[in-house]
Amino acid sequence: MKHTLERFIKHYSFYLGGDQPAVSRVERLRSCAGAFVGLVLVLTVAKLLGEFSGIDEWLMASLGASALLVFALPGSPMAQPWAVIAGNTLSALIGISIAILINQPLLAMPIAASLSIMGMFILRCLHPLAAAVAMIAILGHVTHYRYALFPVLIDSVLLVLAGAIYSNLTGKVYPNRPK
Repeated sequence: MKHTLERFIKHYSFYLGGDQPAVSRVERLRSCAGAFVGLVLVLTVAKLLGEFSGIDEWLMASLGASALLVFALPGSPMAQPWAVIAGNTLSALIGISIAILINQPLLAMPIAASLSIMGMFILRCLHPLAAAVAMIAILGHVTHYRYALFPVLIDSVLLVLAGAIYSNLTGKVYPNRPK
């Protein structure tokens, strides 16, 4: 009975995070501190730019999730500058276009997300959170292309810069360099 229970627990622990690699406390703290410092810097600069330009929309809602990739998984192909910047910007452009063309959110959101995924495949800039950027444009009724430039492009560039500075200061190489 005990052997069966252990096998059952081991088999199903996969579905409860059993496949996640162990991460040291130091690396956890480095990642969390980086995300905090990076987001504070990005949000502060973006807010100041928004106030300076008179634009109320200065925040990209999926920025926190992108920060997870940039600061906790800086070696991931999906956290590299091209993926973050181009993936988010392309998806914003697609989401805005679909918001303009299709007035039904339940149809527009999956179309925008799937087209943004296709676009990211074509441009080789897969960034998982970018598909959410396309859907956010639909949910927010965003119909002006300026949104793709500010906040999406600017926030993405600022996040990548903050990630590069922080990671390299704390001993992580970011972005990845070709070998």
